[in-house]
Amino acid sequence: MLESRPYIRVRYSDNSYDYIAGMVLDKLMRVNKIKQFYRYSEAKWITIGIDPIRGMGGAYSGAERRNMN
Repeated sequence: MLESRPYIRVRYSDNSYDYIAGMVLDKLMRVNKIKQFYRYSEAKWITIGIDPIRGMGGAYSGAERRNMN
């Protein structure tokens, strides 16, 4: 059984740490307030701008797989 984690551990630009609600993470990344967040599923710190983050770019050159009806 997976444990639900409503809060995410983050490291701010000033090197302080905190726990934030998951829905706040995107906003803080957009305004460059955080450097890293802890991804529990991989048990490691994710560095903004270096590690892959869902929705932050990437180039997929394959065929479109979504239903376009």
